[in-house]
Amino acid sequence: MANAFRGNLLFFTADPKDAGEQAWQYIEDGLLVVDDSGLIRQVGSYASLVDQLDSSTVITDHRGKLLMPGFVDCHIHYPQTEMIAAYGTQLLDWLQTHTFPVESQFSDYDYGVKIAERFCTELLRNGTTTALVFGTVHPESVDAFFTVAQQRQLRMIAGKVMMDRNAPDSVLDSAASSYSESKALIEKWHGVDRLSYAVTPRFAPTSTPEQLAQAGRLLEEYPDVYLHTHLSENRDELAWVQSLFPESSHYLDVYDQAGLLGPRSVFAHGIHLCDDECQRMARTDSVIAHCPSSNLFLGSGLFNLSKMDDYGIRVGIGSDVGGGSSFSAFDSLADAYKIQQLQNVNLDPFRALYLATLGGAKALSLDHQIGSFQAGMEADFIVLDPQATDFLAFRTEHCRNLKELLFVLNTLGDDRVIAATYILGQLAHSTATVEGDN
Repeated sequence: MANAFRGNLLFFTADPKDAGEQAWQYIEDGLLVVDDSGLIRQVGSYASLVDQLDSSTVITDHRGKLLMPGFVDCHIHYPQTEMIAAYGTQLLDWLQTHTFPVESQFSDYDYGVKIAERFCTELLRNGTTTALVFGTVHPESVDAFFTVAQQRQLRMIAGKVMMDRNAPDSVLDSAASSYSESKALIEKWHGVDRLSYAVTPRFAPTSTPEQLAQAGRLLEEYPDVYLHTHLSENRDELAWVQSLFPESSHYLDVYDQAGLLGPRSVFAHGIHLCDDECQRMARTDSVIAHCPSSNLFLGSGLFNLSKMDDYGIRVGIGSDVGGGSSFSAFDSLADAYKIQQLQNVNLDPFRALYLATLGGAKALSLDHQIGSFQAGMEADFIVLDPQATDFLAFRTEHCRNLKELLFVLNTLGDDRVIAATYILGQLAHSTATVEGDN
């Protein structure tokens, strides 16, 4: 039995910076038809499709609301859920003061499950249906997260942190154990249901060259897993990397020498990249996860999106919770706009939403499965309510076109705008009862 969802449909087929207005489709009073396996069967106008539906098809009515593919978060830390909005320091002090003490608790599997449940609930409340997720150094943290994600049928990517120096003993492993534990987790979880594994050295300062080499070894042995780490977030961090790896020409070169660059390698932040680093990122088709809220909250710097575009580097959006102060993609997009404004660049609302949906899927090499409304793709989608609050209803009444509406949502939206989140066509979160008819 199929299910169908009626409302205004918006989805992207290309990057607006390349395809302009041809990059998206907007179908007013559209219909999204989903088969019983959770895949999209048809997309079109309600008038053109309704007479083709089987009599058993259930139509869920979201008229007056906007249906979009779910948001894709390209960089986030689930163990930091409980320390979001930790006060007062920049990156390196923040790690020592707040992050490492919290992460030390995740050797307890049951504790990990508890936090993973809260984390996944928050993602769905905020319309995020796929994420690239940091665990902790403890294998139990990854087992806990994947167990919860699997139960909820989520498409998620995660990995155990590799970290063998410059941190408290409670969050350290070794080069050898990080390899063996990561390998066991890959064998257990990668490719199971909708789950994928990411080899996850935290960042260069907390890994010895020997450990980074073991990360490269894992990528050679399992070429379809991901690489997920941090790069060039904070200027003090850059100086530290240079002192620890004096033989490297720059920060990215540390990872390059270990064989960690490639089309499934996602580097969070990338704020202070030199031209040579950008060229190397582009040549290897490596990816940057832009984390605007975190960059502002930790005072890290302003990301140069135009420069990345000029080099042809794929970019996705990350919330970077708990460095980022919100699970909401809307908060990330509002901050992304402000960061570009400070550099005399206007981030178009269509481009912003592309980066948070299909752009994020492309960044994670998942655009054949998620991120758009195409027949055969997985039906992870959200329902946005432009009248979610009295003030938002007042403001959107004054929008003259779709672009203005989207910019208002990008700027003023939060979790209340997410009226519903669907995973494989099944309701996973709702703020209100919706109507169904046959």
